Amino acid sequence: MLRIHVAQINPTVGDLQGNLRLMVEAARAARTAEAAFVVFPELSLTGYYPGDLLEDPAFLDRTEAAFQDLLLASRQMPALHWVVGLPARHGGPGKPLRNELRVVHAGEVLLTYAKQLLPTYDVFDERRHFEPGPDVARLLPVAGARVGFLICEDGWNDAAEDYPVNPFQHLADAAPDLVISINASPSAIGKREQRHRIFGAAAARHRLPILYVNQVGGQDQLVYDGASFAVEADGRVTWEAPRFETAGITMEVDRGCFLLQGALPPAVPRDGLPTPEFQRRQIVLGIRDYARRCGFSTAVVGSSGGIDSALTLALAVEALGAANVAAITMPSRFSSTGSVDDSEALCRELGIPLLRHPIREPVAAFETGFAAAFGQPLAGVPLENLQARVRGTVLMAYSNAFGHLLLTTGNKSEISVGYCTLYGDTNGGLGPIGDLYKTEVFALARHMNDVAGRALIPEAILTKPPSAELAPDQRDSDSLPPYDVLDAILKLHIESTRLPATEHAGAQAVVQALQERPEGAALVRRIHGLVARNEYKRRQAPPIIRLRGRAFGAGRQMPIAAHHD
Repeated sequence: MLRIHVAQINPTVGDLQGNLRLMVEAARAARTAEAAFVVFPELSLTGYYPGDLLEDPAFLDRTEAAFQDLLLASRQMPALHWVVGLPARHGGPGKPLRNELRVVHAGEVLLTYAKQLLPTYDVFDERRHFEPGPDVARLLPVAGARVGFLICEDGWNDAAEDYPVNPFQHLADAAPDLVISINASPSAIGKREQRHRIFGAAAARHRLPILYVNQVGGQDQLVYDGASFAVEADGRVTWEAPRFETAGITMEVDRGCFLLQGALPPAVPRDGLPTPEFQRRQIVLGIRDYARRCGFSTAVVGSSGGIDSALTLALAVEALGAANVAAITMPSRFSSTGSVDDSEALCRELGIPLLRHPIREPVAAFETGFAAAFGQPLAGVPLENLQARVRGTVLMAYSNAFGHLLLTTGNKSEISVGYCTLYGDTNGGLGPIGDLYKTEVFALARHMNDVAGRALIPEAILTKPPSAELAPDQRDSDSLPPYDVLDAILKLHIESTRLPATEHAGAQAVVQALQERPEGAALVRRIHGLVARNEYKRRQAPPIIRLRGRAFGAGRQMPIAAHHD
């Protein structure tokens, strides 16, 4: 029987000593549990993904020094094998670094394995920095078991669809008793089920048990959900670690069967969390870690009395605590009394202060100055955008003065078509709901109320017609189609095959029905054009917490200056 401690940790990119402390703490727990192995995620020493820090020689020197400290720590636990991930220099041709897994025991490196398949798609860009490892299988005999090792992407190509090399096949040919895969697999809707499907099929095909260890935590726009798991040789996922939280769990592997304290683990549900609950947990962890890693303990949100700012505030309160969140209402001459009243009711429910900074006078001063300087009055869209920019300036001034992280409130529907003001409501350090379509914003807001067991977000906010309130009697529907129609067009256009099957079918049905009518086809073309023309706004917006298979940001690289038919 082989005892393994799964260290599902939350490392911080670049915090070498902090990450080392997490690893030593996990190793001590593994020693107490009398485990033979403690297994950490991919690039656990540096955190995933260091990006161009990997081109800084001083950073690499510090990484090597931290690894020496890890070797020293391992000497204090001579019975334990540490499976760690780190970037490493190598002397061969090509890129100067490899993405390595090392097995450390009592101050010595017993095994080194370099990642062979380097993802360079979507949010990944590993080939930019790393050279693929040699096409060899690495096994280590421990406690009577032959253990083989893979790093993340190496296990995703067993069907040989994406790369000409199949590291899993070569490892299977070496006949290990167990495969340990270390990973930094970011979370998105459907990703957990995809991991189970791919690794379950590989395990069944090769009749090999697999232990999949993932990291957890938010890093810039990505969130890692943990959810490490074990797959037995028949392809069944028989154990799963918690999602969206750190975990240290000791397992036994007995003749290919995974056990917890000598007993079978609880059954693993086939389906993951309901979509709104997944979104809630992912965004909350993303806000919490982004703020913490960037040195913020407090946040501020502009409260319009609308659904987007209400949801953003509710999520921020869950992530940071009510004592650490402030809301600011900034009424103009176009703001309804109801919007201010709704903001007050919301903040009472959330237990946070609502600060008031009217913008009527600053906007009037700009109007006067503009007319005097340029000989014509401000009106129409320029006046609407000015109000948003004055509000954005107030919020940034508050952020600067009081040290709060400004959370922007744009949703994916409006960001897609540019229904936002650059240097206005796009101001901020993070966009928590920027990968939620507007219809999903409403659904998640209602789910937040269900979780709270009360109307955390008042019903008046949930039922009022969406409006930017930048002009008299303005409604979003004046400029945009109904959000259920808009969202279907956007999903099919932006995400297409990355959509879950049922969601894709629903969106396709809506768009096909539109295409059958000339005015519907014209609407689809108009929305596509708006998406293309507003890339410049998205390029200047804050990072968005990624929830879906394709989010705006690093995973969607589109030109700004281009011709679009």
